[in-house]
Amino acid sequence: MMSRNSKNVLVVSLGFLSLFTAYGGLQSLQSSLNAEEGMGVASLSVIYASIIVSSMFLPPIMIKNLGCKWTIVAGMACYVSYSFGNLYPGWYTLIPTSIILGLGGSPLWSAKCAYLTISGNAQAIREGKRGSDVINQYFGIFFFIFQSSAVWGNLMSSLIFGQDTNIADIPEEQLQTCGAADCGLIISSNSTTTRPAQKLVWTLVGCYIGVGLLAMLIVAVFLDNIDQQQTSQFRENREPFCHTFLATFRLLKDWRLLTLIPLTMYSGFEQSFLSGEYTKNYVTCALGIHYVGFVMMCFGASNSLCSFLFGRLAQYTGRATLFFLAAGANFSCIIALLYWRPHPDQLPVFFVFPALWGMADAIWQTQTNALYGVLFPRDKEAAFANYRMWESLGFVIAFAYSTFICLEYKLYILLAVLVLTVITYPIVEYHEHKNPTPPIEQGTYINHKEATETDNKIICQTQM
Repeated sequence: MMSRNSKNVLVVSLGFLSLFTAYGGLQSLQSSLNAEEGMGVASLSVIYASIIVSSMFLPPIMIKNLGCKWTIVAGMACYVSYSFGNLYPGWYTLIPTSIILGLGGSPLWSAKCAYLTISGNAQAIREGKRGSDVINQYFGIFFFIFQSSAVWGNLMSSLIFGQDTNIADIPEEQLQTCGAADCGLIISSNSTTTRPAQKLVWTLVGCYIGVGLLAMLIVAVFLDNIDQQQTSQFRENREPFCHTFLATFRLLKDWRLLTLIPLTMYSGFEQSFLSGEYTKNYVTCALGIHYVGFVMMCFGASNSLCSFLFGRLAQYTGRATLFFLAAGANFSCIIALLYWRPHPDQLPVFFVFPALWGMADAIWQTQTNALYGVLFPRDKEAAFANYRMWESLGFVIAFAYSTFICLEYKLYILLAVLVLTVITYPIVEYHEHKNPTPPIEQGTYINHKEATETDNKIICQTQM
């Protein structure tokens, strides 16, 4: 039998699965599909710059006024707008929709994290378990379902673009520039790897728009509004605007949050490298753009399975063990990518790197999200807004220098941030081990607890 909390976790996960089937597929293709004047990468940089701005003030304001559920729906609508912008990609369509997506991105993710944290704590109270253990499991389930979006979104792109046989024509002289052997800033404009037929692009983007709208429908209809009473009380007893506006910055007084900044930024660096640099300078350069989807499917499958596995294992191994496993995997991949010279004859190798990267990313995502939920249970909105802000800063920096710095130096930068993360993260973990953060007061979720105790199975949607 499934509890209401578990049902809600599944609804959130399926909604994000559908939404990021579209956005994840588009993000993987931007550096190759809209390569002209670096337009695709520039749009990604604008997205994450906008997320930084929105992280500064929007999440607490929207979540406290709208509640987690309707903040998620509004954020999803912003993501769908970016798909519309890709129907006729240009500076005047991609940049405005990138700004809209970015403004909705931080509230969307902060609301999701807050929703899972509330559900996990409520279920822990009900079952008499530690809140951190249930939160870890819920984030593991979420990322298991969510990360599989990379499989479906990229499968769609590979099957649709694979109909254009001309994009597989890779000249031998271009192969000499793939990987870190050359600077990696330019892929020969004379090759046919730049862009598939426009009709196929429209077909793919149309499919992405459809699944994005489906995501909004799933959440709006099936997700329970579990913090409805809290938002009503907030609107009736409204805090001063500046108090809510500055909530994200006030949390920066906590030294633990400051110490976690390298870890959080590294999450943005490593994700942007795979979707922006690996897909362009290794996969598209040596195999063709139609292989980007298949390679990212491997990443998504590995990420999805490992997210579920590590969400379960964390209570036995601890977070630190998993974080160091992820660091070791990324370190090995970075060193190997510095020396590997990609060639079509080495096809299996192209899938080894995203598989290992997916395993590591599963740990970075599940455990970092859970860590923020455990360390800052009373400031969830501000904590997860900070998470998105610093992770997005990693994305912005990586995408910003993408067209200016040679691939070799990008790998060195990635390695340096990883080393800094390995140095700073254990400080917070050691402090938490010696001085555990007190669990959330039981009274915080008493109303939701009373609601969930009325059923031991899936029930219908509550009143909206």
